[in-house]
Amino acid sequence: MKERGRGAARAALGWIALAIVTPLGLALAWLPARVGLWVGARLGDLAWAALPRRRAVALENLTRAFPERPAPELARVGRDSFRHLGMNFVESCVFYFRPPARLLSRVSIEGLSHFEAADALGRGMLLLTAHYGNWELLAASHALARFPLSVVMRPLDSPAFEPILERFRLRSGVELITKRRALTDIVEALRRRRMVGILLDQNASRREGVFVPFFGVPASTSKGMALIALRTGAPVLPVFIRRRPDGRHVVHAGAPVPVPSDGDVVAFTRAFNEAIEAAIRAAPEQWFWLHRRWKTRPEEEPS
Repeated sequence: MKERGRGAARAALGWIALAIVTPLGLALAWLPARVGLWVGARLGDLAWAALPRRRAVALENLTRAFPERPAPELARVGRDSFRHLGMNFVESCVFYFRPPARLLSRVSIEGLSHFEAADALGRGMLLLTAHYGNWELLAASHALARFPLSVVMRPLDSPAFEPILERFRLRSGVELITKRRALTDIVEALRRRRMVGILLDQNASRREGVFVPFFGVPASTSKGMALIALRTGAPVLPVFIRRRPDGRHVVHAGAPVPVPSDGDVVAFTRAFNEAIEAAIRAAPEQWFWLHRRWKTRPEEEPS
């Protein structure tokens, strides 16, 4: 009964938040681009001040990832990451309420030849990415690469926002794959020579993951991408979007991650984490530090 009551309370809060966010988002969508980004940064400042628990998680993660850096520097990166999320929110409003081409005109792609070479293999391709840069805009930018995209997603914690996020993604022609049917639907999408995007930077349960280093600390990471790539022969391309200082975005597609000669799932997954970590180190303020990435710990690790 208590769990049901908490669920009802969360749903009610979700609908209240939706009633507030919708008119706010409509207003933000029509701001000039530079003004909108400034407002987004100020929203990030507000969140930094108003969400002490999330701020603490971000600082804990930053300390774990960059133990050599002084605390004031980590606090600056943490605050900048909140500002970046605020700018992402404003850009998402633009994409949701205005023609998609308006925001896509601010995106360029580097490494198109890697997409073309992967497509020529005829096995589809797996896109390794993360909650980095404006990752929702990354999904929408597949239209610029001219290859069809499917994205693996999990249901949101707040059901009220689910239709909004689904409409956001469908506006860009993305095919959605729910985590519940992920394996079957991913294999089918690859058979149809689609790109399949997987965000691999979140904590995995002990059952779903393997422990591989992430910023030098063992992190439970889903082994699903490695297993699917080995099973289907689909190449895994690291693809990340980064915000530039002028407010525009660049999508960079890298060469396929080399497949271990012995088909070692752990080694393959470790290479995925290395690719994600390299992207984050280039612009650490653009990663989602609010997530408890190292939550699941190895059984032999002391508490």
